Amino acid sequence: MSPPTVDEKKFKEQCDSCFPSPCQGRHACCLVIDELDFPMPTGIISIGSHVPDHVVGNDQVAQWAGVSEEWIHERTGIRERRYASAGTATSDLAVHAVRQIFSERDGAAELIDALILATCTPDVPQPATAAIVQHKLGLRAIPAFDVNAVCSGFLYGMAVADGLRSASPDTEHVLVVGADMFSTIMDRSDRSTVSLFGDGAGAVLLGPVPEGYGLLAMRTLSDGALHHLVGVPAGGTALPLDRAALQSGQNFLKMDGRAIRQYVQTTLPKIVNQVLDDAGLGLGEVDRFIFHQANPRLLESFADMTGIDRKRMPLTAPQLGNTAGASIPVTLCAADRDRPLERGENLLLASIGGGMNAAATLLRWY
Repeated sequence: MSPPTVDEKKFKEQCDSCFPSPCQGRHACCLVIDELDFPMPTGIISIGSHVPDHVVGNDQVAQWAGVSEEWIHERTGIRERRYASAGTATSDLAVHAVRQIFSERDGAAELIDALILATCTPDVPQPATAAIVQHKLGLRAIPAFDVNAVCSGFLYGMAVADGLRSASPDTEHVLVVGADMFSTIMDRSDRSTVSLFGDGAGAVLLGPVPEGYGLLAMRTLSDGALHHLVGVPAGGTALPLDRAALQSGQNFLKMDGRAIRQYVQTTLPKIVNQVLDDAGLGLGEVDRFIFHQANPRLLESFADMTGIDRKRMPLTAPQLGNTAGASIPVTLCAADRDRPLERGENLLLASIGGGMNAAATLLRWY
């Protein structure tokens, strides 16, 4: 790990009590914070996640799709996934994830200066589901909006949050949430999709961290020529969700699995190497790889191809399925529960999403 550019021992001794929010001169730590250049780097201050209680195993999916349980596990590596109960909205999942942050960090709600929700399964076409989450959480009047980059939405949201912090001196803490309910857009007879996806939400509170920590490098890209590879055809202005669309199943997720696999195999290594180069780090210097949980088999193949130690690549998809925009924060929380994240760990977060798009982030944990 590269050493931080501040005196970590001095910072830790003087600032843990009230970092990241200065106490306006009541403690010596505020004098240290005032000496640092602003804006301070963006880092993850707190994390939270939520998945529904209802477990849908491969036995149930096999009945829906007319395949065997062995076929599902052999091709996907997934054994079960979670579905939200009837009457649940995406905003409800998001609220549960954020409230975990609130329960573990006193005063977190008052810190939030902006809310970004990454989702491609919103509560309603408009307004933004972020505004609904804002209301349900009882947050004050702050910017609240959605980002739709499908499964890469969470990392796109982090990039936007970092930009907000840099552009506005009044924006210090940003809540970024990834939440999706793919169970609502599944054709349960389509084995290529219903075997993969589940529901969930994850959240991070971003804020200032000392120099040398936080976001070290970020990359995002999209190839719109491939937008047709995955998506829900009906429900927008191009194809209204009318009776004909419903009867033909155009309200369900469609995807070209083979073409998507090819895109992942070429694009994921490229964007991972780019963000490593940007940060000046090698693959061996990354402590944990938090990847979008598209397909465990695909991720295992990628790890073997690139030389990533599978022990440094936590997986949640075998138990939760592909939770789309929620999968990276959900997996980050699971990794922390399994072995708590330590100050100075280098984390590489990466994803591929519909569009087709990709994103990668390298950060040093504070």
